[in-house]
Amino acid sequence: MRSTTPEVMFMTASPASRNTDAGRASETATATRSTMNSVAPVRAEAFKVACSNCNLRELCLPVGLSDPDLERLDTLVAKRRSVTRGDALFRAGDSFQSLYAVRTGFFKTCVSSEDGRDQVTGFQMAGELLGLDGISHDRHNCDAIALEDSQVCVIPFGQLEELSRDFTPLQHQFHKIMSREIVRDHGMMLLLGSMRAEERLAAFLLNLTQRLQARGFSASSLILRMTREEIGSYLGLKLETVSRTFSKFQDDGLLEVKQRHIRILDEAGLRQLISSTAC
Repeated sequence: MRSTTPEVMFMTASPASRNTDAGRASETATATRSTMNSVAPVRAEAFKVACSNCNLRELCLPVGLSDPDLERLDTLVAKRRSVTRGDALFRAGDSFQSLYAVRTGFFKTCVSSEDGRDQVTGFQMAGELLGLDGISHDRHNCDAIALEDSQVCVIPFGQLEELSRDFTPLQHQFHKIMSREIVRDHGMMLLLGSMRAEERLAAFLLNLTQRLQARGFSASSLILRMTREEIGSYLGLKLETVSRTFSKFQDDGLLEVKQRHIRILDEAGLRQLISSTAC
């Protein structure tokens, strides 16, 4: 998905001509250094993109808002934050201050067991919220780790609550997001409680492609941002089981698998695997 983020263009001096004497080259280099040193540092605010101009507005915001309402929402997003692959947006125990709307990139959330093992609890992509876990006790109870270089919009929760009191559509949208999380938890309980390995992986892939399709990506071709081990942790399966199931799907003509590149060849076949379990 293309971001609407303004691009910062850095102008670089062209190489000195072979015929330029050493003194002139030295002056050029000095002038270049002086110019670079005089450039003001770029602040996070300079990269802010208004909600009203964001490509993901239909995923994050209530539909059909007027321009004045969108302007009110623009004041809610304080800044954007970049997170490098492998770094944490927040960790369990951190003080809860804000929600984070994923603008670009991919995240996983995970919790640590008493014996030190990490359990993956979800994968979040562009247009989805992170940080809801911190609302109940004012502290986060999971880690949010970037699976690739990512960017999030920072939404101070106190301001969100204040604006929601006077802005009914925003309050309704937030309730819908909370409800969606509950529905997702119910689906996860069904997946872990009654599905076989093939059904779990089929349901996971179909859910992933549906979410990606809603963001303008292909419904049949995707690149997995997570490892097979992380998929196994999320689905309650061992790494060997995940790899074996991918191979079985490929042998059965359901998928074409090339490392992390997945192409769905028979969507109906995948749906048939889980149709007997769906409620």
